Amino acid sequence: MTFMDKTLREFQMMLASEQPTPGGGTASAVALGQAAALTCMVSKLTLSSEKWERGWGISRQSLAIAEPLLEKAGQLAQQDSDAFDEVMRSYRLPKLSDEEIQNRRSKIQSSTLNATMVPLETSILAIKLLEVLPQLALLGNSNAVTDVGVAGLLASAAAKGALFNVSINVGGLSGEHRKEIEPQIETLTEKARLLSREIMENVRTSMI
Repeated sequence: MTFMDKTLREFQMMLASEQPTPGGGTASAVALGQAAALTCMVSKLTLSSEKWERGWGISRQSLAIAEPLLEKAGQLAQQDSDAFDEVMRSYRLPKLSDEEIQNRRSKIQSSTLNATMVPLETSILAIKLLEVLPQLALLGNSNAVTDVGVAGLLASAAAKGALFNVSINVGGLSGEHRKEIEPQIETLTEKARLLSREIMENVRTSMI
């Protein structure tokens, strides 16, 4: 059973427990799924009426991005939790001989890389969703524009929250992986910030 198979209450109680997983990375992926769901709703409300024909193009574009995320975000939520659990198992491996030490070191590196790449993917997908929301806020069904705003807030939280996990995990990497990933963190964080602000401005414009 995955997190997507649990009730909302069950998932909340798991987050609230003393266990380290699920944690912030999983919550970020779940937030991405919620943002995608709201985006789908607004897009469908726009496409269902000729009154909002000017927003049909961006609604179709938004649906093409958001609909796959309904499933993908759930997968990332589970993968994030599993990845952290694997990191913890790697640190508990024996280190009594040179062979065990090398095996442990290798396992820590590979599991840490996976625990870095999962939230990195979450953040990248969240930003892709953020990129369509400014226009959806301006051209979509204005009766649901505040839902675009909430989608923007959730997608922003997903991106920034996932990037927290990338930042803390990348420090445990060595070599080319670290050099490749570190520059992406600042770039993605700035993209999320700018897009979030644009969405909020456009939502307020459409509410006037």
